[in-house]
Amino acid sequence: MISPKKVVIVGGGSAGWMVAAYLDAALNTPALRVADITLVESPDVPRIGVGEATIPSIRHILAVIGLDEVEFLKRVDGTFKHAIKYVDWVHGNGDSYYHAFGRRRLEPLDFSATKWLKSDRSLPFSTTISAQPTLCEDFIGPNGFPEDRTDFGFNYAFHMNALKFADYLCEVATARGVTHHLDHLTDVEMTENGNIAAIKTRGGLRLDGDLFIDCTGFSALLIEKKLGVEWIDCSQWLLGDRAVTIQVPYETNYPGYIRPNTLATAVSAGWIWEIPLQNRRAWGYVHSSQFANEDQAERELREFVGSFADELPARFVPFKVGYRAKAWVKNCIAIGLSAGFLEPLESTGLYMSDLATVMLSEHFPHHGNMAPLADRYNRIIADRFHEIVDFINLHYCLTQREDSEYWREIRRPERMHDRVRAKLEFWRHKPPAMPDWEDAWFPGQPDTPLVSGGLPGDHRPPIDTAGVFGLSSYEAILYGMDFLSDECDRWYGKNRPPSEVLLPVAERIRSARASLPRHDAWLQRVCGMPEFRSQ
Repeated sequence: MISPKKVVIVGGGSAGWMVAAYLDAALNTPALRVADITLVESPDVPRIGVGEATIPSIRHILAVIGLDEVEFLKRVDGTFKHAIKYVDWVHGNGDSYYHAFGRRRLEPLDFSATKWLKSDRSLPFSTTISAQPTLCEDFIGPNGFPEDRTDFGFNYAFHMNALKFADYLCEVATARGVTHHLDHLTDVEMTENGNIAAIKTRGGLRLDGDLFIDCTGFSALLIEKKLGVEWIDCSQWLLGDRAVTIQVPYETNYPGYIRPNTLATAVSAGWIWEIPLQNRRAWGYVHSSQFANEDQAERELREFVGSFADELPARFVPFKVGYRAKAWVKNCIAIGLSAGFLEPLESTGLYMSDLATVMLSEHFPHHGNMAPLADRYNRIIADRFHEIVDFINLHYCLTQREDSEYWREIRRPERMHDRVRAKLEFWRHKPPAMPDWEDAWFPGQPDTPLVSGGLPGDHRPPIDTAGVFGLSSYEAILYGMDFLSDECDRWYGKNRPPSEVLLPVAERIRSARASLPRHDAWLQRVCGMPEFRSQ
């Protein structure tokens, strides 16, 4: 019988415990253990919980691990997420639009976007093709009460306390056989061929393994400190490098509702998130230290949140935007912040740990030869980072704001990624459509290979596979930010018919309003969320 592979995860948090719980669930059965999994996390590393938003892929992770959604929501103070609402991103005058998760049915030729472009654009694009923006405005969640058996089939994600999520996964994984050590890494033993042989801890442990997972955050103790893998900086296109956060308990201020969406509001030197949980609202100001120092950023966030937060503490979280030249080198794989981080504008932080974990389970080295698996894994992860860089950069490229030094800097041509520029220039000839992702190479796109970091492997130019952001996501941002406005005047004239909500969408809104409870009412009845007094 083949012995199970020894997998050693260094670092806990949501990334480490997602890897541990998912690999155990995906690879091991009561009759056959493919992987013996050990997780070591340092008791000295401070834990930071700022409120976390996700995208719908998180539901796959929960399903494979075998977590009940309601129990999950209870354990992580979770709420539902239909969409992201963007405020003040276009002109800074109160404009807003939604990026919703719902996917309308896309036939080979889908004319709903074309129909809107040929209208007077008097209704926001997202509200004409999806019910979810309207439900967000009404504070209605995606699900009915369990006894009603109402299923509208909405695609949704969650907001959560990521620290509680990590603790929940730890409880589940260790109960199923994952070994857990609270200890501090002190040394890494290497083999002659450059693999990691074992790690040593302050408590005297020596843990050997076949595969080592680096979940040590920006410290990157294995992938960078020991293996020297290069970090690819993305700050030319994404200027944010820190966040200041404030947590507002509902006992301090409850607005009378719980949003079923994330809120992202553009301000003078970046943008402010609002993430609703069952017991508090999490606020954070992602900004560039070039344009706002700590005092300025904290003052602006406090003014935005309101005077009720005056006595509440603020916390600064520095970060760097970019990713590893290679996430898998030899027998070491970086997952989480050690592999990369991009601004959380589209809630892709946990998603990249999610993707990396799923990809590792599908590329698990059952038979020993890791090189071809690592090459393919690195290609997939690099493509996805490239895709997310493009999509987040797109939000900044389309702004028309010039009211602060930060926004004027954002609009400089060198802040637009060449790949994004090529897409936008092509789409000024014709609106985006599904075939644009069949082969995501656009005229004018540079022939730039992946950065090698001096490592062997696949260095073809990365491509946009639309693995997470495809046509409907691009349409939401492009048309929410007034893309092709001048072109539509030329193509279709200025005297165009009023915009209309698609009939199936209007019917869905009517039915949902009649059948689905408010988000807070669902959480109170199903999850036991307390009833707070509006203030």
